[in-house]
Amino acid sequence: MHPKEEGEQALPLLGRLAQRPLNAILLSHAHLDHIGSLPVLMRQQPKARVFMTEPTAAIGDALLHNSVNVMIREREEVGVIYPLFTHRETERATNRWQHCPLHQPFTLEGERAPVQPNDGLTFEYRHAGHVLGAAGILIRGEGQTVFYTGDVNFDRQTLLEGAAFPETEIDVLIIEATRGDSPLSEGFSREAEEQRFAQALNKAFARGGCVLVPVFALGKTQEVLTMLYKFKRNQQISDIPIYIGGLSSKMTEIYDRRAAQSRRVLPRLQLFPELNPFVLNGKTIADAPAHPGRIYALSSGMMTPKTLSNIFARRIIERPEHSIFFVGYADPESPAGRLRSALPNELVSLDDDEPAQILRCQVEQFQFSAHASRESILDYVKKVRPKKVVLVHGDVAAVEWLRAAAADVLPGSEVIIPSPGVEIEL
Repeated sequence: MHPKEEGEQALPLLGRLAQRPLNAILLSHAHLDHIGSLPVLMRQQPKARVFMTEPTAAIGDALLHNSVNVMIREREEVGVIYPLFTHRETERATNRWQHCPLHQPFTLEGERAPVQPNDGLTFEYRHAGHVLGAAGILIRGEGQTVFYTGDVNFDRQTLLEGAAFPETEIDVLIIEATRGDSPLSEGFSREAEEQRFAQALNKAFARGGCVLVPVFALGKTQEVLTMLYKFKRNQQISDIPIYIGGLSSKMTEIYDRRAAQSRRVLPRLQLFPELNPFVLNGKTIADAPAHPGRIYALSSGMMTPKTLSNIFARRIIERPEHSIFFVGYADPESPAGRLRSALPNELVSLDDDEPAQILRCQVEQFQFSAHASRESILDYVKKVRPKKVVLVHGDVAAVEWLRAAAADVLPGSEVIIPSPGVEIEL
């Protein structure tokens, strides 16, 4: 589902598949830009089997039902045909999903296959290190291999371990390019960035303010909560109250329940019992003042209008004692992107339905991306040396940097930048 579009304009070009029955639909993970239109595709392709990891299924179920609620709420506001699918259709869809453990080959009929490849077409999932349940997909058939990374992080995060991908025998690599235009700063390490984050929190509290951390409900919320757990355990920050949103709480509960099913740095950590965060929703946010000495880790990460992070940001943006800390990607055209690039005392519009406001609060940025750095992407390309590289999931500048870099390190390979709706011969 395209995050910048609304209504049917947000759907992929599913019409290209209308007269072409699919055997199988393989899901990499449950972020809405990957799973958001799945019920629509399943309606169009009623005979296709649908595969994903079990944590992705649990998360996808919750996210798609939440998406229906959002579409119903926006139906009158945006004036488009909503919802694109219903709660009942979502329930029917989730009942058809087949869950696949990691490192187990399957046939397109959903049967377990031998680990040793044969002439039949098989696929298997490999841990991608992006969010809970995220996995790359290794496809084998006719003596050839195609590997689709999905969204990937090769480096260890605070909670999740880095990707565990195949390192040999890849003929065609389909890989994300999200951070292709963002070089790592010299000497960067996640550990040092965590320490900078903890120090910034203490400075913010010393000013007598609170800190808003705009986060995505899936992935970023749980990583930030893990950092706060470590900071409190190591007495780097005091035992301050933490607030999260309703959808974030559902995702965190799923993370806790599946702690033993995922590759984690802290496998026994239960975020809810350890941190006991307060939960805000669309109704209670109206009565939640900006208390000093508190952290509000609220979605959405892009600060989309009418979301908790946007509502709360408009409450504190003109008060210099408060802070907004960004911990991940924000589209430059989103409210979060506009706020990140704004200068102090500049007018900023966070919601077109509300007056612009003067930026007086403190704004800081930290690098805790769940996407692979361009350096680690290029390292993986060099390691598996595919005959063809297909670059997806990135802005023009990001894809172009990786195209040139991949062509340089693999002069005998073909680097492909696909165009929407155009078939590619792999």
